[in-house]
Amino acid sequence: MPNESLKKLYVDELKDLFSAETQLLEALPKMAKAASSEELRTGFEEHLEQTKGHVQRLEEVFESLDESPKGKKCVGMEGLVKESSEVMEGFEDAVLDAGLIGAARRVEHYEMAAYGAVCEIAKVLGQTKHASLLEKTLVEERQTDEKLAELAKDINTQANEEGSEELEQGVDGQSGKTIAKNHKPVFGFVKNEGAAITHN
Repeated sequence: MPNESLKKLYVDELKDLFSAETQLLEALPKMAKAASSEELRTGFEEHLEQTKGHVQRLEEVFESLDESPKGKKCVGMEGLVKESSEVMEGFEDAVLDAGLIGAARRVEHYEMAAYGAVCEIAKVLGQTKHASLLEKTLVEERQTDEKLAELAKDINTQANEEGSEELEQGVDGQSGKTIAKNHKPVFGFVKNEGAAITHN
């Protein structure tokens, strides 16, 4: 017989995931609009459609439990979305894209951990159909993270090349010293008068 306390935790975790996914539905269009890379923009748009499917699966789980998916706000996702907004406000071009990928991958890892945990609880509670639905989403989250990681290789290189060009243009001709103001590390980059320098 299922432990009622564990079942309560299960529902609570599902509500947290539902909140996370619905917040992501609002954040992804903004991230897509901000991206300068067409490939990254398309990726965000595709994941938006995928996320709608994730929400539908969660709604199906809640319906079978005769529970409402509402009533909880995922503060973890709220923080991750806020970080992505800060990146959009502070950078541009390929450096912005690099930051957006970093923000998106943080989201994916958060969701992978959450779905992985709730899948295991579903199995213990004997909710095999739930586990199957949730594992489908987990697989898709992993695939998205892998795509982002692959895309980051080219975009990070492009961001670094753009930064090198801007650094050359920002060299003081008299002193030979590079202008460097307002350094702010974000997702492995340093803002240097609009230039991006990767940390070693």
